[in-house]
Amino acid sequence: MKAPKTILATLIMLVVLSISGLGVHAAESAKEILKLMPTPSPEITGLHNNLVTAISKVAESTIPSVVLIEVTERRTVQNPFLPFEGNPFFRQFFGAPRKMPKKFQEKLMGVGSGMIISPDGLILSNNHVVGGATQINVLLSSGDEYPAKLIGTDPLTDLGVIKIDVGKPLPYVTFGDSDDVVVGQWVVAIGQPRGLEKSVTQGIISAKHRAGITNPSSYQDFLQTDAAINPGNSGGPLLTLEGQVIGVNSAIATESGGFEGIGFAIPSKMAVHVANALIAYGKVVRGWLGVSIQEVTPALAKSFGLPAPEGALIADVMKGGPASEAGIKRGDVILKYEQEKVSDSAALRNMVAATTPGQEVEISLWRDKKTTDVRVKIGSLEQLTQKLDAIVKDRLGVEVAPVTTQEAQKYGLPHTEGVSVDWIDPNGPLGKAGFEKEDLILGVNNQPVSGVNDFVNMINSMPHHQAVTFLALDHRSGNTVNVRVEIN
Repeated sequence: MKAPKTILATLIMLVVLSISGLGVHAAESAKEILKLMPTPSPEITGLHNNLVTAISKVAESTIPSVVLIEVTERRTVQNPFLPFEGNPFFRQFFGAPRKMPKKFQEKLMGVGSGMIISPDGLILSNNHVVGGATQINVLLSSGDEYPAKLIGTDPLTDLGVIKIDVGKPLPYVTFGDSDDVVVGQWVVAIGQPRGLEKSVTQGIISAKHRAGITNPSSYQDFLQTDAAINPGNSGGPLLTLEGQVIGVNSAIATESGGFEGIGFAIPSKMAVHVANALIAYGKVVRGWLGVSIQEVTPALAKSFGLPAPEGALIADVMKGGPASEAGIKRGDVILKYEQEKVSDSAALRNMVAATTPGQEVEISLWRDKKTTDVRVKIGSLEQLTQKLDAIVKDRLGVEVAPVTTQEAQKYGLPHTEGVSVDWIDPNGPLGKAGFEKEDLILGVNNQPVSGVNDFVNMINSMPHHQAVTFLALDHRSGNTVNVRVEIN
């Protein structure tokens, strides 16, 4: 698809070292490799009286478990000069040959951090570090280098697990419970920022439960820290002064491209669940409730008679989904999930995602100014995917997928917004309009598309045989264009 060139700009650039979230699936019979340990209070350990010694001890004990990851990705790309193949002016001044290859191999190299999580060489890092790599090498703190194989990745949390075979037990990290961490607590970050091995920085936990940092529609519950994090720290540990990992360094908010005091880490409670699922199954299966949710504002809380603006408001219920079957209605506010308080919509999304599909849960609702309890059998996100795929395929003649971190970086997008065309019927509405596989759809009728669910909801709400304007990004040139299409 051809498109005129536009300039993509942002006022504040988020340098994404990972995109985090929560999704968990582990059968009761499966053995969990990783465990969360209680995080002791600094007052109990007395470490607050000896900060310098504590940091040096954490560094000494943890550095052997932190690794440098070097990755190589080879991919086939279109020759950008192919349109000038027959241009004599181009040949004269740029020395272009008369016959050009249509495609060529591109080699990309990168570095990141990781942490050894078991004595047999399992390593936790980020999906954007190890996912899609054709070759992965791991450099230990001893200087020894080993090839690694991919165990599994989860793009929605940007976590990945790899493995090296050394032939002997390796030092490994232990995980503390990130729920026990408090704002103002001292922490230590270790990694390979900009390829500088064994770098140690210190800071505090600046905030908890940060959401919507890299992608508003993803599963996020970041720890915020002012411990210095830079590109290359991705996948490295954020530790307590007791040496327990309570986060995976993941992202920074910056205007300059370097660290400016605002860093984010995936909480250990998320990372452990996702890592265990990847180790056991090679993928993560998430729970699905079948609702669209939004925040409860102070004005909405007042209109509903709620004592405080908390919980998750049900904006819509998918017909035939788990919530619909349980009697949950539009306008209900979910206050508790399995007796646990729901602070906001992001908290509910993470709770549902962490539930094993098929499990029955208790949900407390606020309806008609009183509390109502319902039992819901949680479905699988794969069931939702099948329903959504059918809707889009029928109305547009395409199948779509989430935009990957690699695609966002390739096209200069601030985060993984929009959807990617994964399959297309050349005789369908988008196929006839010139769309191709791997093109991106960034907007619908001047509304940005945050992800697959958002895109499907937009299309599903459109009247039949209506003309719709799509903001598309051509995968060949990287240019964007608005395309008017009549949908089925």
